[in-house]
Amino acid sequence: MQTDGYKIRDQSKPHFITLTVVDWADVFTRKKYKDVIIESINYCIRNKGMVIYGYVVMSNHIHLIIQSTQNDLSGLIRDFKKFAAKEILQLIKSEPESRKEWMLDLFAKAAKTHNRNKEFQFWRYGNH
Repeated sequence: MQTDGYKIRDQSKPHFITLTVVDWADVFTRKKYKDVIIESINYCIRNKGMVIYGYVVMSNHIHLIIQSTQNDLSGLIRDFKKFAAKEILQLIKSEPESRKEWMLDLFAKAAKTHNRNKEFQFWRYGNH
């Protein structure tokens, strides 16, 4: 059972956040997908008011210590997750990937369990 995770009460303070891929799928074992995470972080720093104190990209989840200069950490996380998922899914579909069928099937099945996503769900709901 998935929960909605931690509720961010003070949107202006730094938080330690964990974002997890659906079913703990080892997506980030490929450099091109890790690169999307790094590019997404850099974009959010430049354009979304992200302050990052540290991060680590594991094989199936990421840890971030982040803060929002715009006092909207929830919105920042939402936008980050949405953009990164869209980019990674596009790479899975368009680039050579031996696990393509398995991953797309996994993300499609996950999307059917919620009405928020139409076609694919990349991240588990919520954050911790």
